[in-house]
Amino acid sequence: MRLVILDGHADNPGDLSWDDFKAFADVTVYPRTAQCDVVSRVADAEAVFINKVVITEEILGALPNLRYIGVCATGYNVVDIEACRKRGIIVTNIPAYSTNAVAQHVFALITYFTNHVALHNESVHKGEWISSPDFVYWKSPLTELAGKTLGILGYGSIGSKVAEIARAFGMNVICNTRTPKPDMPEHVTKEELFSRSDFLTLHAPLTNQTQNIINRTSLSLMKKSAILINTARGGFVVEEELAAALREGTIAGYAADVILHEPMDKDCPLLGCPNCVLTPHIAWAPKETRQRLMEIALENFRAWISGKPVNVVS
Repeated sequence: MRLVILDGHADNPGDLSWDDFKAFADVTVYPRTAQCDVVSRVADAEAVFINKVVITEEILGALPNLRYIGVCATGYNVVDIEACRKRGIIVTNIPAYSTNAVAQHVFALITYFTNHVALHNESVHKGEWISSPDFVYWKSPLTELAGKTLGILGYGSIGSKVAEIARAFGMNVICNTRTPKPDMPEHVTKEELFSRSDFLTLHAPLTNQTQNIINRTSLSLMKKSAILINTARGGFVVEEELAAALREGTIAGYAADVILHEPMDKDCPLLGCPNCVLTPHIAWAPKETRQRLMEIALENFRAWISGKPVNVVS
């Protein structure tokens, strides 16, 4: 059996190993693959792993031997699922592998705004503490998280982990989700979520209901002191309207690990925006997290070969 990994660099830039997969298939790894090269690289392979490479119905039509697509991520919108179903192609994903890492990143972004560690570190290394007449100074107001309200949109594995950490900080937690459960924090309407949150973090799936949910109208409901956090999907945000809100002071800040088009376009409205912190989609990328992803990917592949596929989305 031939297995082709089309964009292996994202999951494994060289600090991990694909060797375990070689026990089950003849493996070819490409660090990156342009869309125009997908068909020629997969050719007669029966199985393919992807992360962000898009598999369309047209591509599937040119790959009659393909029987398995392993998405090395939780989201699988890069695959035409309906076209796979028609062809009997099994598609699997990697659920819940990055929960701890993403929740950790959420609070790295939150504390960027509350503690301003980067700002003060830069100040100290510029000599400003040396020249200070006092033993203490601060360049920007500092904020204590205890007692603040954290709003969570979506309450799956990551949302619930974020809530757990928030409670450890002494925060009040409210949430909005499609399927409320008895043991979750206070469930509120979307309007209440926007209006009551001091910090609002997004963890819902990208659907017709959540796409562009961050827009001029929803932002106008938020406190001027509020911070918005997005480690989920860039498609939640109407970037032009968010950029305008940041410039106008409608909200105090935005921090995100995702944007609408990745890698970033040079004309992205958020580039250079005031009080806007952006990281290049790294919340899921600690080595331990990627190792877990590859272990689950291997188990998915092994289960499919054995005729008992798991984590199936098609």
